Amino acid sequence: MSRHTIVSPAVLEEAAEWLMRLSEGALSEHERARWQQWRSSSAEHEYAWRRAENLLSKLGGLPPELAIPSLDRPANPQRRAMLARLAALLAVAPAGWLGWQLNERQGWTADYHSPIGSRRQLTLTDGSQLTLNTDTSIDVMFDRMQRLIRVRKGEILIQTAPDVQVPARPFRVSTEQGVMQALGTRFSVREDAGTTRLAVLDGRVQIELYQQPQATPMILTAGQQTEFTASTIGPLAHADNALTAWTQGMLVADGMPLGDFAKELARYRHGLVRCDPAVARIRISGAFPLDDSRRALGMLALTYPVKVTTHLGGFWVTLSPV
Repeated sequence: MSRHTIVSPAVLEEAAEWLMRLSEGALSEHERARWQQWRSSSAEHEYAWRRAENLLSKLGGLPPELAIPSLDRPANPQRRAMLARLAALLAVAPAGWLGWQLNERQGWTADYHSPIGSRRQLTLTDGSQLTLNTDTSIDVMFDRMQRLIRVRKGEILIQTAPDVQVPARPFRVSTEQGVMQALGTRFSVREDAGTTRLAVLDGRVQIELYQQPQATPMILTAGQQTEFTASTIGPLAHADNALTAWTQGMLVADGMPLGDFAKELARYRHGLVRCDPAVARIRISGAFPLDDSRRALGMLALTYPVKVTTHLGGFWVTLSPV
C-alpha cells in the first residue's frame, strides 16, 4: 500500500483501540497475542498499525488529552470520543496531527481566536466591527501610524469605522500573501492554503502583493472579489452577500459542486468529510445550516442522489452514490 492509501474507518478504529490499550499499560500475554494476530491478519491492518507507530514516533507517546486511565476503559463515553478523535487523526497521520498542533498553537498565541464551528464578533477600539468565522485566528496591532489586522488563518468580515485620530490612520489587513487597505468599506478576507480571497461588499479595498512590491496596487470596488497569491492576483468575479451568509450560520450554495460543498462544510465540524469522486461533480443549491452539520447532511441526502454514511461516532462522514 502507498502512503496515500485510504484505510477503512473500521480498521482505523481498531488500530486506535490497540494504540490506546498499549499506551495505558502492560498487556497480558494473551492480549499481546491477540494484538499481533490482528496486526498480521491483513495488509490493511499492518498498514494502519504502521500509521499508528508513525504517529507515536512523531509525538513521543500519546498526548495527555488523548490518554485515559485503563480503569475507565470499559464503556466510558469520554474514552469513546477520544478513540474516535484518535482514529480520525490516524486517517491523515502524521501530517494531520502535526497540522492540528500548528493550528492549535496559532489559536493559543493569537490575540483573538474562534474555535471550529463557532463565530465570534468583536468591536475594536476605533469602533470597527469584526466577525470571525470558524477556526480563525487574528492579531490586532493598532499604533500611531496604522490600524492593522493580521489574519493568521481563517476568515473575517470587517466593517471599518472612521478613525478619530488626526491624521487618520489607514486600516490594513495582512495575510501571508499581501496587504489590503480599506478605503471606507465592508469586506471579507479569507486566508487558505497559500491563497487569500478578498470580497468587497461596500466601498473599496486596495491590494499590495508581498512579492510584487513595485507593482501598481489593484483596487477592488463594491461587488467585486478576487483571489491572490504573494505574486499574482486572479481575475475579478462578482461578489454578493451570499459570501457572508456564514455570519448568519448558513452555507449558501448556488450550483456548487458537491466536492466543494464537502470541503466547505468540513471547515465547520470536527473530523473528516470524504466525497466519492462518483458524486463530486453533482451541483447542489440551497441554504444549509452550519451550526448543525448533521441536519445539513440530512437535507443533502433528501434532495440529491447522495448517500451519507457516518463512522467513528460521526467523526468520519462519507458522501457516495445512492
